[in-house]
Amino acid sequence: QVQFVESGGGLVQPGGSLRLSCEASGFTMDYYAIGWFRQAPGKEREGVSCISAFDQRTYYGDSVKGRFTISRDNAKKTVHLQMNGLKPEDTAIYYCAAGAYNDFVAGSGTSTYHYWGQGTQVTVSS
Repeated sequence: QVQFVESGGGLVQPGGSLRLSCEASGFTMDYYAIGWFRQAPGKEREGVSCISAFDQRTYYGDSVKGRFTISRDNAKKTVHLQMNGLKPEDTAIYYCAAGAYNDFVAGSGTSTYHYWGQGTQVTVSS
């Protein structure tokens, strides 16, 4: 099946850290920007962070800037999202998907990106 497989979610206390991973299955991710998205209960899916295909440009949403770090390893077909200083408002299902870097920055990634996985649940609570 052509999709990403996300992992690494869990329950963490405020201020804690998690490292999410997503692995490409059934396609070559080298030529795509890869974005992390999240969807909290009752809210629309939003873009969190993105990394470009060739030059490792990164983009972060304002709510996670300075706390999250995205990286990719094309040889291992994997993208990571290191999340530090987690807050209760970071609670959501986190997904990754592939598309164009400029689409993500422009805010249209949720409708233009492909190969969505099932997501991984992140819960930040004391």
